[in-house]
Amino acid sequence: MSKANMMHYLPRVEAGAVGQKLAELQASYPKLGVLALLPEAEKDKVAVLQAACAAQKVQLAGAIFPALVQDGHFLTGGVWLFCFSEMPYFALYDNLPTEAAEAERAVEKIAADVRAQIDHIPDITMFLLFDAMVPNIGTMLDTLYLHLANRVHYAGANAGSETFQPMPCLFDGERITQNGVLLLLLREHKGAILEHGYHTNPHTSYATSTKGNCISQIDWRPAFEVYQELVREHYGEEVTAENFYQFGVHFPFGIVRANHHVLVRIPVMLAEDGSLFCVGEVPSNSVLTLLKAPTVRTVETLHNLTEGLSALNGDISNKEILLFYCAGRRLHLGIPMATTELEAFAGLTHASQIAGALSLGEIGGSTVHGYPLFHNATLVAARW
Repeated sequence: MSKANMMHYLPRVEAGAVGQKLAELQASYPKLGVLALLPEAEKDKVAVLQAACAAQKVQLAGAIFPALVQDGHFLTGGVWLFCFSEMPYFALYDNLPTEAAEAERAVEKIAADVRAQIDHIPDITMFLLFDAMVPNIGTMLDTLYLHLANRVHYAGANAGSETFQPMPCLFDGERITQNGVLLLLLREHKGAILEHGYHTNPHTSYATSTKGNCISQIDWRPAFEVYQELVREHYGEEVTAENFYQFGVHFPFGIVRANHHVLVRIPVMLAEDGSLFCVGEVPSNSVLTLLKAPTVRTVETLHNLTEGLSALNGDISNKEILLFYCAGRRLHLGIPMATTELEAFAGLTHASQIAGALSLGEIGGSTVHGYPLFHNATLVAARW
């Protein structure tokens, strides 16, 4: 959006405060629409937002994340209202199927809905907010690309609880749902820039048995057994079933693609049979490498992100920037270093505001007009 001051943070999610802000905005924008981002601690306030928007006849879509981002800070209270002078096309799809044939049909339906909205319109971003519990997001992105190709830019993030427990986290003016996706089509929008700054370990292995986001075998051996050996050999740490949750986020896998681009996959759960569950799908026979916190090049990441935003949008100083920051990255780096990254990004961009959320996986293209990829441990930024 080109208009200034279209992102508004309210520290209290109360009917009076929300209603007053909506009325103020509606005086300038009679067809006002709102995308609301709530932190998990405020999840019970969805009904307050729905009632306030209904009273003002304002269209509403939104999602719940572990925390919010405001300039150089992570916040666990309040709400972000991302405003539109007129609500763009949006759709909320719930209970997405996971069985392959049914999932393909569901995505074909989504693609058909989108195609009906985008004919002959340049620079549309398909902005996707998934429930992080959907296990086949990567496959769905593949299918969307088969149907839509580069007629849209792809960007988005995963909502939900940082505990990775199921939780309704996507909503519109009437519903709150889970296991779904909220889709918005942002017109005259050039897409997002995504960076993580990880550099690969030269040692690689193969994910020889996988299903969705579960790795059963690496190099034909139990996945956890190989993972323990890799961490011990390369980084001198002992990972056990007892300390796995603490260590997993510090030693994520990287999927090495043919163009040497690395997709980060954070292991978040260990099964009794030694299988590892990651945030995001791991295709069978993927080339894997092991990553570690000190290999995150923060300065390089932030400069690439800022330069990418400028190349895409022109001068971004005094503009409003949407930012999603991966919750796994924050765990990986620690809150002090993650907060320092936010502060440094705000300083580099000279943005008037940086607003967004702590996300559970991120979506961006391999290039500006490229194939959509599902990432962990990244920062996704776009001009609002």
